[in-house]
Amino acid sequence: MDILAWDGTLSLSEFSLAAHTLADKWKRFNPSFPSWSWVACRKQPWFGSREAEGYLSLENICLLSLRKEDRGEETCQGEEGTSCFKEEEPTDSATLVQNYDCDKHYYDFHVIYNASYRVPVLYFRAYCSGGQPLVLDEIEKGLPSCSAKALSESKWTFITHEEHPYLNRPWYKLHPCGTGEWMKLLFLGDTTQKKNGVAIELYLVAWFSVVGQVVGLSIPSEMLNDSNPL
Repeated sequence: MDILAWDGTLSLSEFSLAAHTLADKWKRFNPSFPSWSWVACRKQPWFGSREAEGYLSLENICLLSLRKEDRGEETCQGEEGTSCFKEEEPTDSATLVQNYDCDKHYYDFHVIYNASYRVPVLYFRAYCSGGQPLVLDEIEKGLPSCSAKALSESKWTFITHEEHPYLNRPWYKLHPCGTGEWMKLLFLGDTTQKKNGVAIELYLVAWFSVVGQVVGLSIPSEMLNDSNPL
């Protein structure tokens, strides 16, 4: 696909392809972290398509608080996991559960295709260890400093509270306005993509390298440097 003629969006089938690529790469480069899973769904009437529908899901993730993460202290995997690690470069990996006695904040993340904007959208919810949901002010206070900065400075990034399109319950989401525009700019900045055309299967990897930072989830640099879609 010619990148100059591309509008920065993708079709439902391309979203499915890119979603599986992200999940595969995440599992390969983050073997000790929880994996993204594909949730198949019944077709929604507004799609008007026979293509299979679904979304990516990453759940029960506990992000480090701003202060402890910024100090680079030890972190470890979710409650079901046992492996711990020292973050040599905290910005290069997802910031997961910490072993502290303070109340932990858990997050569920869903990446869903938006048929109107023709781009992926990140939906999420947050709750305490006891299951009580967190309001937006509490969520923002718990995000790392880079996330707070992205939310305050980026004209493309703002959080809304809307009904989950498949679960029919209120979730937070990063509004997709402008996603196609900045995704095209992101791909134009990649010399390989600019020369060889858009590798649409890598769309979600590139997209999440930006969007994930807003909610405190970064991806390893190896995922971005690996041009192999599988």
